[in-house]
Amino acid sequence: MIDGDAVAALRDERLDWRFQAVPAAAHGRTVGEYLAERPVLGDLGTPLLTLDASALDHNLALMARYADKAGVELAPHGKTTMAPQLWKAQLDAGAWGITLANLPQLRVARAFGVRRLLLANALLDPAGLAWIAAELDRDPAFEFLSWADSVRTAELMDAALRDAGASRPVDVCVELGARDGRTGARTLGEAEAVAAAIRAAPTLRLAGVAGYEGTLAHDASDAALDIVDGYLRRFAELFGRLSFEVDAPVASAGGSAYFDQVVDVLGGLPSARVLLRSGAYLIHDDGFYQGISPLARAEGERFRSAMHGWGRVVSRPERALALADAGKRDLPFDEGLPVPQLVRGRGAAPVENAHVSALADQHAFLRDADVAVGDIVRFGLSHPCTAMDKWQLVPVISSAGDPEPAVVDLVRTWF
Repeated sequence: MIDGDAVAALRDERLDWRFQAVPAAAHGRTVGEYLAERPVLGDLGTPLLTLDASALDHNLALMARYADKAGVELAPHGKTTMAPQLWKAQLDAGAWGITLANLPQLRVARAFGVRRLLLANALLDPAGLAWIAAELDRDPAFEFLSWADSVRTAELMDAALRDAGASRPVDVCVELGARDGRTGARTLGEAEAVAAAIRAAPTLRLAGVAGYEGTLAHDASDAALDIVDGYLRRFAELFGRLSFEVDAPVASAGGSAYFDQVVDVLGGLPSARVLLRSGAYLIHDDGFYQGISPLARAEGERFRSAMHGWGRVVSRPERALALADAGKRDLPFDEGLPVPQLVRGRGAAPVENAHVSALADQHAFLRDADVAVGDIVRFGLSHPCTAMDKWQLVPVISSAGDPEPAVVDLVRTWF
């Protein structure tokens, strides 16, 4: 499902100034050589983003068990991490394939030999379609699935693939949307017309129905859950109306916020391969997903945040204000500001009543914290999708709760 040798070869990359998380003392060594020296968190500078190995392992196993028990499959959204090492872990844990959002991301996945790719988007670029056609011809084991939400989309795809001389048809899902949502056909009639256009195109094959419920609601209130439920029931109705050209048609929905409802509504569709595209579950967070994840709203095991930010207090210009050296260029802020959790070596007490009031490009404004210049603060973060994209190499530590966490891996990203 992924080229293990290509992933393993990442340990041979030499460390240098390109990777802001790596100390200068490690420059010139390969990743493997550096890890063999058994570095610890204290060897790394600030600002810093880390992943937590124990939480990653927990989340990986928990989601795999959930999908297996629910009778659905995972095609986790790889754009969350853009890290082939983490994709391999997900695939090794039983994921059906990897979901991506655009052509550059697809190229990264193919460079690492991922053989099942779902593009949660329409692909209309003629050069991109020619490349996909060539990849399908070159690798008989390669499976690719795209989306279309209009007749025009199907016509443009067909024309580009004909010009490219495609010999294998491209599998396409009809994308169903909803009013005030993102992309997707707005009515069942429009979606049926798209399906007919796909079936009529010799270079395309109608392979399922897809959509994204996450843009329709943004919390776990009863009203929000009802909106998602209504959309999914329309999705199921559309699926039942269509005649597909594959033996196991795909029904794909389910981000990281409402995948339980996807299971409840779509899990019983006859002959369907239900693919959840949850991307944030592996890293999770201490913010948005902590509050909205289905496993946070139910009894039983929960995901754990596997990411933390670290910043050093560099200024204390006022009694109630401290500035840490981690800002917008380092940590996510679109779904909530970082939350101070503890001071390394001093525990949670110095920041238990503190908060971050704002982020500048390179600074966090820390209010009401009992900290001194030189203290290192650990921050809880919200939204892994906008955390990983700031770092080309992310240290993985044994556990953020260890007194002196060991650096056990370095995760390479491609954004």
